[in-house]
Amino acid sequence: MAPAPPAAPPCPPGRQDPRGARQIQSRVLILMVCAAGIGGTFQYGYNLTIINAPTAFIQEFVNETWLERTGTPLSTPAVTLIWSFIVSLFPLGGLTGALLAGPMAIRLGRKKSLLLNNLFVALAALLVGFSWMAKSFEMILLSRFFAGINAGVSMSVQPMYLGESAPKRLRGAVALTSASFTALGLVLGQVVGLREILGAEESWPLLLASNVVPGLIQLVLLPWAPESPRYLLMDRGDEESCFQALQKLRGSSQDLSGEMKELLAEQVAIRGKVAASPWALVRNPAVRWQLVSVVVLSSAMQLCGNDSMYFYASFIFQEAGIPLDKIQYCIIGTGSCELVTALTCNLLVDRTGRRVLIIGGYSLMAVWAVVFMAALSLRDQLSWMPYLSMGCLFAYILSFGIGPAGVTGVIPTEIFDQMTRPAAYMISGSLLWTNLFLVGTAFPFIVEGLGHYCYLPFLTVCICTALYVGFFFPETKGKTFLEISEEFDKWNVSAQREENLAEPSEETKSTML
Repeated sequence: MAPAPPAAPPCPPGRQDPRGARQIQSRVLILMVCAAGIGGTFQYGYNLTIINAPTAFIQEFVNETWLERTGTPLSTPAVTLIWSFIVSLFPLGGLTGALLAGPMAIRLGRKKSLLLNNLFVALAALLVGFSWMAKSFEMILLSRFFAGINAGVSMSVQPMYLGESAPKRLRGAVALTSASFTALGLVLGQVVGLREILGAEESWPLLLASNVVPGLIQLVLLPWAPESPRYLLMDRGDEESCFQALQKLRGSSQDLSGEMKELLAEQVAIRGKVAASPWALVRNPAVRWQLVSVVVLSSAMQLCGNDSMYFYASFIFQEAGIPLDKIQYCIIGTGSCELVTALTCNLLVDRTGRRVLIIGGYSLMAVWAVVFMAALSLRDQLSWMPYLSMGCLFAYILSFGIGPAGVTGVIPTEIFDQMTRPAAYMISGSLLWTNLFLVGTAFPFIVEGLGHYCYLPFLTVCICTALYVGFFFPETKGKTFLEISEEFDKWNVSAQREENLAEPSEETKSTML
C-alpha cells in the first residue's frame, strides 16, 4: 500500500490557512455565480423555449374559452393573432425590464435588484398556473409579459453584478457564465417541454408556471452572496462594506491592498459624477465610441439570425427525413450545441481575448450562412443536401455560442465606468429585446420574400460586425477598467477635437454676425 501523504502543517494561531482561504473564496464565488445565474439569465433561455411545446394546446384553449363566452368559435386567423400576442408580449416585457434594470441597479444595488426581480416571475407563474381554472387566456398574456420583465432585468443586472465582483484575471470567465446559464435554460426548457415530462395537454399550465422554481432557488441562495464591491464603494461610498465584500470573495488571508488601490483610483476618477441616464449617455462625446460599440454588438446579437435558426430547425429536420415524433429530440440538440460552446467560451475568453472570439464567431457564421443558403437552393437536385442543411444549422449555432453569445454581455461592464454602466445596460438591453421582437416578427416575411436566400440580411450583419470589431474595438482582456477607458479615450478625444474644429467658436460666431 502506498504511504499516506504527509499531513498539512498546522496553521499558526491567529492566521488562516491559505489553502482554506482559497477554498472559501472559490465557494463564495461559485455560490454567487450559481445564485445569480439560476434566477437570472437562466430564466431568459427557459422562458424562450417552454412556450414552444404547448403551442397547439394553448391555441385550442383560447378557442374553447372564446366559444364558452360568446357561443361562437374564433376563426383560425383570430386564434393565430392571439397566439402571436402571447409570443410577442415576452420580448415587450423584456424591453420594459431592460428599462427598469438601470434605475433598480442604481437605487437598490445589483444583488437586491436580482432578489426583487423574482416578484415578476412569481406573478407570472400564479397567473398562468390558474389561467385554465379561471378560463382566461388574458392571464397567459399578462404572465408572458411579467416573465419578460423578469428576464429583461436579469439580462442586464446579472452580468453587471458578476463583472463588478469578479477578480480581474477571471472577470471574463465569471461574467460569461451569464451566457452559460442562458444556454442551460434553453436546453432545460426544451427537455421539460417533452411530452413525457410536462409537454402533455393536461400539464401545460404547470409547464409554463415551472419558471417559479429557479426564482425560489435564487431567493434561497443569493442572500448568502455579497453585494458588488464596486457598487458599495462608488455608489454608496461605503469603503468598509466594500472591503468586507472583497474579503468574502477573495479570502480574508489575501492581500487586498492592490485591488483596493485600483478601486479607490477608479473612485477618484468618477468623483463628482452622478449616474448617467441613457439620454445623457447618448449626448456625451467622452463615451461615444463605447456607446457605438455597444449599439453594434447588442444589435448584432439578434440581427445575426441565430434565434431564427431555432425557428427554422423543425422544417430542416423534416426536410432531412427525421420522423415527426423524433424532431423534438433533435431540437434539444440545437440548444445543447449552444450550451457546450458557451461553456467552452468560458474557458477561452481570458486566454484568447474578446476580439478574437467575436471576430471568429461572426466570421464562421458568415461562412455557414453561405453554405446554408446553397444547401437550401440545391435540396431538390441532390438528395444529401437536407443533411448539409442540418450540419449548417448546428455549425451556425456552435459558431454563435463560441463567441458572440457570451462575450457581448461582458462588454458593457468592461468599457463603461460605474456611473455610466447602468445606462449602458439599459441601452444594450433595449436593443436586444427590440431586435428580438423585430426579427421574430419579420422572419416569416423574409423567408417568403427571399426564399432560399433568406439568410442574406443575416450574412451582411455578421460580416459588418466582424469588420467593425476588427478595426474599431480594442482588446479588454486582463486590463483594469481605467486602462480600458484610456484605450477608448484616444478615439473619443480625436472625435471631439474634430467636432470642435468643425463648429465655429463663440468669437467667430460674433464676428460673422
